[in-house]
Amino acid sequence: MAFPFPLPYRVPLYLAPMAGVSESPFRRLCRRFGADVVVTEFLSAEGIRRENEATIAKLRFGGDERPIGVQIFGSDPAAMGEAAALVTDVFAPEFIDINFGCPVKKVVRRNGGSGCLKDLSLVEGVIRAVSRATHLPVTVKIRSGWSEELRDPVAIALRCQDAGARVLALHPRTRTQMYTGAASWDEIAAVVDALEIPVLGNGDIKTADDALRMREQTGCAGVMIARGSFGQPWIFTQARALLEGREMPPGPPIEERFAIAIEHARMAESYEQDPRGAAIEFRKHLGWYVKGVPHSADLRRQLHAVDSLAQVEGIFEAYLDVMQRGEPGGAEAPGGALSEREPALT
Repeated sequence: MAFPFPLPYRVPLYLAPMAGVSESPFRRLCRRFGADVVVTEFLSAEGIRRENEATIAKLRFGGDERPIGVQIFGSDPAAMGEAAALVTDVFAPEFIDINFGCPVKKVVRRNGGSGCLKDLSLVEGVIRAVSRATHLPVTVKIRSGWSEELRDPVAIALRCQDAGARVLALHPRTRTQMYTGAASWDEIAAVVDALEIPVLGNGDIKTADDALRMREQTGCAGVMIARGSFGQPWIFTQARALLEGREMPPGPPIEERFAIAIEHARMAESYEQDPRGAAIEFRKHLGWYVKGVPHSADLRRQLHAVDSLAQVEGIFEAYLDVMQRGEPGGAEAPGGALSEREPALT
């Protein structure tokens, strides 16, 4: 079965929904670098149906982000249906995605996210309620099960398909695994063989080579990239080249990487109402952008203390100036000298 909305490539690349990361500025940037589909952060159905201001604000997206899906979570079928109807009528994305995969305690404590996987009848009920409430395609993101004892991704996926899911994304870890161990890509292949609807592979894609390898090993209809996009949105450009049999372009040099980071920061600053808050929230992205560059530990230390975009620009300019001069012992920027002796912040 084909994807339920037009896509430019046979094997699309998705930016995964990630809380605090896949906000509109990052989605726009990843679309520009070749992500074919993006999905919002996961949003509470209760927050949507009650029109919570902070939740509704996260539903904002621009035309350059399409095709886009809005991901919702919750364990009350009626509330999930109401939220889906509001999102459909007011925001009109290409699809509604249901989160059955989030492993964090505050979500599963209310039986949301991967907590639903303990009760597959509830999973079916949620999918059916959302499908009845919207004319948009309904897609789902799951894990392989709640625990090792309940691990059965094929059975879960078949129940989702039978309930009306049009696309299924599998992160092949259980909830109890969180992000430890290796994602079991063989389980993605098994789900691909069992289902008629398109299956997206997700998990442990850190490089463009991983994306190609997942496609070849599992036969998945599309590849969903999550943490592999952190600080390197160009992974989508690289993965597309490999999927098409072309030579993979190299990653950008440090100067260009910093320029992309600054552009991303400006987009985030424009998107948020509080410039200082935006800069503080953006610190995590800065840490990802400078990962692996010379003296990155000290560079991250400085960037993790910024509270304005001007400080970021100054730190980058000073770093590049010292590196271009080739001075020994690292670079010095506002906030202190760079020294490899100090530990990196994570």
